[in-house]
Amino acid sequence: MVLDGSMTRSPDDPMTSDPNQPHLKRVLGRFDLVLLFVVAVFNLNVVPSIAANGGVTVWLWIISLLLFFWPQGIAVIELAHRYPGEGGVYLWAKEVFGDFHGFLSGWCYWTNNMLYVPTVMLYFVGVTVFAMGPGHAALADNKTFAMAASVSLLVLLTVVNIVGLGVGKWLNNLGAIGTFIAAAVLIGLGFTVWSRFGTTVTAADFRIPPDPRFVLNSFGVICFGLVGLELASVMGDEIRDPQKTLPGAVAWGGMVSGLLYIGATLTLLVAVGKNDISVLQGIVQAVSHMAGKVGVAWIITPFAVMLSLSIAGIGSAWMGGSARIPFVAGLDSYMPAWLGKVHPKYRTPHAALIVQAVVSLILIVINFYASGGVQEAFQTMLSLAVVLQLVPFLYVFAALLKFAFGGDLAGGRYSRGTLIVSGFCGFVTTALGIVLAFFPAKQITSVWRYEAKMFGFTLFFLVLAAFFFFVYGRLKPPQLGTARPT
Repeated sequence: MVLDGSMTRSPDDPMTSDPNQPHLKRVLGRFDLVLLFVVAVFNLNVVPSIAANGGVTVWLWIISLLLFFWPQGIAVIELAHRYPGEGGVYLWAKEVFGDFHGFLSGWCYWTNNMLYVPTVMLYFVGVTVFAMGPGHAALADNKTFAMAASVSLLVLLTVVNIVGLGVGKWLNNLGAIGTFIAAAVLIGLGFTVWSRFGTTVTAADFRIPPDPRFVLNSFGVICFGLVGLELASVMGDEIRDPQKTLPGAVAWGGMVSGLLYIGATLTLLVAVGKNDISVLQGIVQAVSHMAGKVGVAWIITPFAVMLSLSIAGIGSAWMGGSARIPFVAGLDSYMPAWLGKVHPKYRTPHAALIVQAVVSLILIVINFYASGGVQEAFQTMLSLAVVLQLVPFLYVFAALLKFAFGGDLAGGRYSRGTLIVSGFCGFVTTALGIVLAFFPAKQITSVWRYEAKMFGFTLFFLVLAAFFFFVYGRLKPPQLGTARPT
């Protein structure tokens, strides 16, 4: 338990048994974590928007896996070992760089998910419409239908997470199983089509195009797609024996996710081709095309069901994990204290979950009616989420460099050289991913409107973070003696 954000205590400390202090249940084991990493990291919903830029994105995947994903795994294990407890990126930046940096890191991590969760909802809509058949294809870009379906799923995931991770983890696990099955069907069909009929993809498709503007945006989205290994540490108080459980789960979850990403991207290019990929329906579109080609069209409907489970699991994992940030910030009094309350029956941060759902709903409405269509709204919210999501990783990788050059190696897991290489590669790649996210994707019809929303929303969230920390935090100083669980 952490008292006043500075004193660390064991989970077995008798103070944690005080019924008046908020504490969470340890319900996540190693198998749960591996599945959580797969469902959180391997998000099929970002693959179509990346694959739509052609074979060159395969090289971007490999670069990102080496220069971002591998350093991320090292950083998560190192920082979780040094600073175990609830809060993850919030706690790490706070301990290494100070209170404001911790709050800003956690704030960006949280607000990014309020933008990202709606994109998961939109992807769910796209899959559902495709499964309903060609006669309902127009619904895919129907704003009223898309918003109603998105809100319904948002409410369901909020309720499941309020009931608790003891229940919610099963949706995460089902989502991971759905992801495995959907990826296996997609890649298996792709291999079958390639072996029987060959492919129109050539070596030229893997070269940098003459006008690389649209490809640049996908690099930031790829880095964003590889984020997720830190999610379990955000829920550090709910992992059984985290010091032993986390490293192995990170290694297995990361390896499986990276292989699935590359395989899924190649399959889309083989099955559909970059010019025909829909960012909302690309996966089911590819499976439908390949299934018809090899004579197993019956597989489309069960595949859509598996993919729907995967999407629901993704939304649940990110909603549940990111809500722990305002929960801890509420305990630290940088946000309203009621955000730090746990449900008296379910022992979950219900107030933070409800606030996150309400803000996500508002952002869905704003983006729906300020964009040219559902696909453009999806791409804009995804790019905004990329920028905000990657900001905390600047702190994560900078922390490794600070440990290495500051001589603070005591209590760590890795050598100075490993910390320097992973910290430098990760920091530079993260910064590049943030910058490139401001380049419009090819689905954007109005560049000036896209840039205005990107800069406007980014500035708005950063200013709001400063307000809560410097204004609200001083108006309502931390309450001495308030306990924060670890």
